[in-house]
Amino acid sequence: MSRRKGLSHEEKRTKMMELFYEKKDFFQLKELEKLGPKEKGVISQAVKDVVQSLVDDGMVDTEKIGTSVYFWAFPSKALSTRKRKMDELEARLEETNKRLMKSQTNLENAKVGREEGEDRQEILEQLAQLESTKEQLTTEIQKYHDCDPEVLKLLKDSVKVAHEAVNRWTDNIYAVKSWCNKKFFIEEATINKQFGIPEDLDYM
Repeated sequence: MSRRKGLSHEEKRTKMMELFYEKKDFFQLKELEKLGPKEKGVISQAVKDVVQSLVDDGMVDTEKIGTSVYFWAFPSKALSTRKRKMDELEARLEETNKRLMKSQTNLENAKVGREEGEDRQEILEQLAQLESTKEQLTTEIQKYHDCDPEVLKLLKDSVKVAHEAVNRWTDNIYAVKSWCNKKFFIEEATINKQFGIPEDLDYM
C-alpha cells in the first residue's frame, strides 16, 4: 500500500483553526501539540510553526500570563475580521468606481472639439505631407552644409589655430633638445632616436 500523503502547510493551518473554533477554549502550546495529531492529524512537530503562522496573520490571539503562554481563537473574531476586511474592500471598490467615473468624465470632456469630422482626416493627411516635405528639405539643406560661409569661416579659423599650435610645439621640442644638449651633452641624433622625433622635423 502507498503511504498516506501528508497535509500541506495551508491544510494544517485550516485544521488547527477548526480545532480552535470547535473547542472555544484557551490552550498552551503543549496542549495543542497533543490535540493537533489526535483530533486533526497535524503532527506535533509542525504544530508550533503552524500556530505561529496563524498568530502572525492575526488569526489566532496569544498572551503570556505569568510564565505560561496561551493561544486562542473564537469564531466571533473570525466573523468580525471577515466583516472588517469586506468593509475595507467595499470602500476600496467605491473609491475605484469614483476614480473610474472621474476618468470617464475627463475623457468625454477631452473629446469635445476633437470629434471625427469630414475635414479632420484631410487635415491629418496635409499635416503628414507637410512633415514629410520638411524632412526632405532638411536633408537637402544638410547636403550644402559644407558650403555654408559661416561653416567655411569656422574651418579656416580652426586651421589657423591648429597651425599656430603645431609651430608652438615644434618650437618647444627644439628648446627641450637644446637644453638637453647643453645640460647633459646629449647629441641631437640620440635625442631624436630616443623619443621618436623625426629627423626632418621643421616648422610649418
